[in-house]
Amino acid sequence: MKRVLITGANSGMGLQLAKDYAADGWQVVACARDLNKLQQALAGIAFEACIFDMQQVDEINAVVSTLAPLDLVLLNAGNCEYIEDARHFDAALFTRVVNVNLIGTANCVAALIPHIKQGGRLAVVSSSVSFLPLTRAEAYGASKAGLDYLVRTLAIDLAPHNIEVSLIRPGFVDTPLTQKNDFAMPGQVSPEFASRAIRNGLAKGKSEISFPFGLISLLRILSWLPHGLWKRLSQRMVRKAS
Repeated sequence: MKRVLITGANSGMGLQLAKDYAADGWQVVACARDLNKLQQALAGIAFEACIFDMQQVDEINAVVSTLAPLDLVLLNAGNCEYIEDARHFDAALFTRVVNVNLIGTANCVAALIPHIKQGGRLAVVSSSVSFLPLTRAEAYGASKAGLDYLVRTLAIDLAPHNIEVSLIRPGFVDTPLTQKNDFAMPGQVSPEFASRAIRNGLAKGKSEISFPFGLISLLRILSWLPHGLWKRLSQRMVRKAS
């Protein structure tokens, strides 16, 4: 029986992934900060709990030190906050988001790589936001762009050690996190759709998994525009939305 560890398994995409991998016959190691919330979310599902705060290195190391070898580590946990007024740039908010999304993920990478089996895989959830600079996304986008670079570099450096690496870049997924957004979310998909796309992509050994196709295709095309042109277009869209 294969073993998968999933962070952020108490809600949203992580919760759906934990349920679906368990249904597929995997042993699921479900990670979260709150054991009670995790147990409530995964009631009726067989899983091994792994409780830690991604920003507490000693806590992570202590909790994962006794883990049995893993076939797949899926780092999904993250957070999103927006810079509402760039004229009064919120450095504390920026630091908070980067610490969770980038530094917290790096803490997990450091602790968990030794537990991945030869021939196993590390998968990290980033975001399609890193295709383009988007309004108010200074903190979130920077953290996810950092994840992109981290994961692509790890893919090079872990290959000689027989550990594969996958970068996951979803668009808008209907989760408690995106439900806080106050803007239109084109191409939004369900957690079930996201879980299926991720699991299928990982099963095929894909190094990058981006979805949904329509939104990702549009973002790729827009990312090819000269920066000055995209800046003018995005400013125009912001004015229309305000």
